[in-house]
Amino acid sequence: MSEAGHPGHGERCAICRDGEAFGAPLAFAYQPIVDVPARSVFAHEALVRGPNGESAASVLAQVDDRNRYAFDQRCRRDAIAGAARLGMRERLSINFMPNAIYRPSACIQATLRAANDCGFALDRIMFEITETERVHDVGHLVEIVTEYRRLGFLTALDDFGAGYSGLNLLAAFEPDIVKLDMDLSRALDRRPRSRAIVRSLVRLCDELGITVVAEGVETAGERDALLDAGITLMQGWLFARPAFDALATPAPGAWA
Repeated sequence: MSEAGHPGHGERCAICRDGEAFGAPLAFAYQPIVDVPARSVFAHEALVRGPNGESAASVLAQVDDRNRYAFDQRCRRDAIAGAARLGMRERLSINFMPNAIYRPSACIQATLRAANDCGFALDRIMFEITETERVHDVGHLVEIVTEYRRLGFLTALDDFGAGYSGLNLLAAFEPDIVKLDMDLSRALDRRPRSRAIVRSLVRLCDELGITVVAEGVETAGERDALLDAGITLMQGWLFARPAFDALATPAPGAWA
């Protein structure tokens, strides 16, 4: 074991080699991330579902330490294949589990093959790091992000403001994008203290060269408050709900 009590790289590779397959059927819903002033889709996020549209929670409940690597790898391949089959022309955003990556340069190979087989350009793929999954080894996460950026992928820190590490992760590495947790967007037009926090985060990210996306936007008031704070990329039910095995089209009235 490593000094921190977590598997070192050699032990991680053994877990990958000897781990269990993830045999449950998977499907995806896709939800757009929109550029509000441009009235266009910036990316589509792939959200794991059961084969008949069952919730992500029902799928994730089947993931454990033995099959986490296989699950993460399969999600990447299936999300890319689904995006290509649906004719996606925008970016594809894929969530991944940092603790399922052992050697970044080796673990990415299946993703590279899937993108090549589907004709999906690497610079159209964005990987979202879920902040709510506790990162045991920040140095290892920096290795992952460095390798992904070297290959041309975009990287995003998801659910920022809701997880374990927060600003410490921004001090350790620089993602291309930060996605603000939906609790920061909720009723923002009616919460002056939250607006002050969001504006401060936008200024911080701007100074670091990081683009901000707001999640969970459900009302026109939230949209306008976020625009006033300087955020132009948004995601939420105001624009489109996740579409099961399809690409959602943003509602025309959501742009106003």
